[in-house]
Order: sequence, then C-alpha cells, then structure tokens
Amino acid sequence: MMFRASAAGQPAIFPWGRLSGDADGRWPLLLTSPHSGRHYPPALLAGSRLALVQLRRAEDAFVDALLDGIAGVPVLAASHARSWLDLNRRPDELDPAMFDGPLAVPVAATERVAAGLGVIPRLAGHGLDIYARALPATEAAARLASLHAPWHEQVGHILAAARAQHGAALLIDCHSMPSPTGARPPQIVLGDCHGRSADPAIMQAIEDHFRSAGWRVTRNAPYAGGHTTRHHGQPGTGIHAVQIEIDRALYLDGHKLVLHAGATKVRSVMAALVQRLVADWPQLAGPSPWAEAAE
Repeated sequence: MMFRASAAGQPAIFPWGRLSGDADGRWPLLLTSPHSGRHYPPALLAGSRLALVQLRRAEDAFVDALLDGIAGVPVLAASHARSWLDLNRRPDELDPAMFDGPLAVPVAATERVAAGLGVIPRLAGHGLDIYARALPATEAAARLASLHAPWHEQVGHILAAARAQHGAALLIDCHSMPSPTGARPPQIVLGDCHGRSADPAIMQAIEDHFRSAGWRVTRNAPYAGGHTTRHHGQPGTGIHAVQIEIDRALYLDGHKLVLHAGATKVRSVMAALVQRLVADWPQLAGPSPWAEAAE
C-alpha cells in the first residue's frame, strides 16, 4: 500500500501531494484538500496566456493551511495547482478540443467540461482561457497517471484502513468558495450529494458544529459535492464522505491572497470539528452494513 504514517511528526511528501498525520487506520477520519496546491509547473506558466495571479483564481487558496492545527488525524493536501489538473473531477471529464490529436483515454462530455472546468481545466475563471495553444494529446494521460490516479488510490487506501479498524470511515473533503451573494448568504456549505454520500447523523453533527461557531450553514446548494465525494462516499460499504465549502472571506484577503486574522478561528473550528467527530464516532457511525455483511 502507498500510505504510511509520518515519522516523528514529519509529513510524507509525494510528487502529487503531502500526507501528514497517522494514515495507518488508527483514526476513523481522513481530511483532504485537493484544490489548494500551489505548484505551477513551468510548462503551465510557459504555455498559458495568463499571468500567475490570474491562474490562481482557480485555487482554493491556503485551505491546507486551515488544517494545520489538526494533530494525528491524516490530512492529504494536493501539490499541483488546480489549473494544471483538478483532482475533484472524474478522470474522463476531458475536452478533446483542447488537444492537438485524439486522446488515448476515455472522454465524457459533461456540463463541467462544457463550462471549461474539466479535469484538465480550460478556464481559470470566467473569461480566463488558460492555454495559448492546443496541448499535446499525450498530456492528458500523463497528468492523469502522475497525479489523479495516485491521489485517489491513496485516498482509497487510507479510508479502507480506517474502515478495517473502526467498521466505518469518514472522508472530509475541504474547499473554499467565493462569498455567496444575498441578504444572509451561507458561510459554510456542506455537500453529501443530496444524502447519498454520508449518514444523516454525520451531516447533522457537522452542521451543528459550524452553527455553534456562529456561522450560517446550508446543505448541497450551490455545492453538493464533487467527484471525490461521489466516488469515495459509499455509506453502504461503511465509507462516508462530506464536502465542506468555507467562505474565503472568513480567512483570506482575496485581493492580496494572504491569510488574515480570521484564519485563526477557522483553524480552531476545524480542529475542534475533528476532535468532536473522533470522540463521537462510535455513536455517529453506528452499525456498519459493510461490517455486518463481511462477518
């Protein structure tokens, strides 16, 4: 297996991400941050029509830093920028028009692909076309094999190890969002694919925790969960997944792309959430249908 516990508190560094905490199954939780990667490969910078500050429009800036206060529980953070490859998309969500020849991997025409937001994005933001020219056709398979496949394989291994020890496991996929509009817009959006990726008791516990911090919380609108939540969240097998979207205004100066004082509270609330879920896990998870079937 790929995962390993970090030695002496040091994170394990892979070409596609950084793993901190103990990933050997001793904890029932895994936290992921797939959109906070800040490595912009030279090939991207050289081949893009955009400046770095524009490319960073697609980034969930510093979400990984919001998880720094979490000790022990495994945290997996992406290395590469979302503009290079989006780990929260299906591997077949590719736009053939972006490439200079036929692709040797499966392709699916989805709404996200049509919007320029496939697994290899065409846009970094509204009207911000990333590439100045067509990409080599071999580039799609190369990026998927080097980043997307090992990331999700790692996620699957860690969750399976957690389930083996605890009967059930929970993936919390962490993101940030632009401040929603409206009179009293949500500050936290929880996604469970409209009830399909996590037990209701788990969702309720997470919602209650964020509300107790004084934040406005909604579920599944406008974000119900991406590929990570849909793919890994299979409650019938004992694995639950919840996507958390955090209003960037709570922790980030969006113009300077630096953390502000509010980040301290967000870190504290996230760390307390993990502590609460770990402490309450036997009651939250309940009897696992997967565990019963395996006996």
